[in-house]
Amino acid sequence: MKRQRIIAALLMSASLSWASAGAAAAKDLLTIDLVNEPTSLDPHVQWNPDSYFVYRNIFDNLLTRDDSGAIVPQIATEWTYLSDNEIEFTIRDGVTFHDGTPLTAEDVAFSVKRITDPGFSSPQLSQFNSITDARVSADNKVVLVTNGAYPAVMAQLVKLSIVPQHVVEAVGNDAFNLAPVGSGPYKFSDWSRGVSVTLAVNEDYWGDKGVFKEAVFRAVPDAATRMANLQAKAADLVVTINSDMAAQLDGRDDVKVLSVLTERVAYFALNAQKPPMNNPDLRLAVAHAMDKEGITEGILGGYDEPVGQFMSPAHFGWVDGLESPGYDPDKARELVAAAGEEAKVPFPILTSPVYDQRVVQAIQQMLTDAGFNASIEMTDMATWLKDMQAGPEGIPVSAFSRWSCACQDADGILFPTLHSSSGWASAGDTALEAALEAGRSTLDEEERLAEYTKAQAILNEQNYLIPLYQAAIIYGAAAGLEWTPTPNESLFLNRMDWAE
Repeated sequence: MKRQRIIAALLMSASLSWASAGAAAAKDLLTIDLVNEPTSLDPHVQWNPDSYFVYRNIFDNLLTRDDSGAIVPQIATEWTYLSDNEIEFTIRDGVTFHDGTPLTAEDVAFSVKRITDPGFSSPQLSQFNSITDARVSADNKVVLVTNGAYPAVMAQLVKLSIVPQHVVEAVGNDAFNLAPVGSGPYKFSDWSRGVSVTLAVNEDYWGDKGVFKEAVFRAVPDAATRMANLQAKAADLVVTINSDMAAQLDGRDDVKVLSVLTERVAYFALNAQKPPMNNPDLRLAVAHAMDKEGITEGILGGYDEPVGQFMSPAHFGWVDGLESPGYDPDKARELVAAAGEEAKVPFPILTSPVYDQRVVQAIQQMLTDAGFNASIEMTDMATWLKDMQAGPEGIPVSAFSRWSCACQDADGILFPTLHSSSGWASAGDTALEAALEAGRSTLDEEERLAEYTKAQAILNEQNYLIPLYQAAIIYGAAAGLEWTPTPNESLFLNRMDWAE
């Protein structure tokens, strides 16, 4: 469905006001405990949650979502479809980077070309590789060209951070990552490797300013330590606590639990090119072994919701009624037994401390009960990311994973995980890939839904991966923090406030 013109004033009047009248009550320092330190502060180099939480405050994006989920202007104030595959964006006047240099249309075009350059090897490339060109068409206008109609382009552009061309070219990619310069509501201040990243408020920000003078993001891998920091008032916001920990905060008046069902989908990734998962009957056995209700209710405390397709209701492309193979442990054992020695080869499950190990351990037990030789292989997040993007020959046999494209569109979850153009993919199914290509190549929403229904049906028959549940994210927060979590999991500091 094509909108010929989107006017910024109308969208902005419909969006929520993110700056609170009570800003004067805010304290100077906000302390946030993450699981790991960012692997990168260059927004084009990585997009794992711990990096994303931090750098989204340093940089502005071309577009953004308001707290209701609507796509609204940020650096682009309005846009016009010149044709099915050309969109002209008007660039906001009066925006400056943290070094005082104006943000220009040239910076926008440079940012697009940088992240879409195959030689740059961005892990986000599959999200943007339908964009074939970016050109400055006037002093404050940029035209993006796609290789045909690309309906998910707006949803993807909410993640496109604008970097300063003059800084990147002057210092190089490695130095830029260590001292990033953006135009966002907070400026990079310090990165103590392995410990914390500190940001300072951008007093000259063009939009809603942050109420905290500084924010420090600390790497605290141990969840119990994050909880202890919150309860001792050494942290104001802690991420990735589980339901058991959330229950410990009940009844306290100095802390609270904040949670939301996200667009993130937890799944069990399988490499269909490696034994034993190159046997479709054994992939079906894995699917039947997964007790999704047991995981979400018995382990996760009912915060998360089981899903029968590889996306969530927060995504465009969700199809009511589609279901993956259900929990049937007897059938799982029967299939494993029929495979004989083929099913007895080592079956490692790659994981990282960022994930809930109670879930990983439950999956290992379910697979063991089915007759697989399953074991857990723990690694750090940087290694996990490298291994999972290594293509069919390098991707491990299996891994517990959760995927969010932060775009809320089927293209952003299905294409990068299942299409062979992506390092994350190992399925190698031409019919599946044809449906994914068709789904991202038409502006007709009904046609897109038909293609994604076809793709999900193939996936549920072949079980290249096993969708498990729509993940909730649970935060622990100081009682004074005023903030509403959103499905795209962004920690926008300038949408937070403090009330004593």
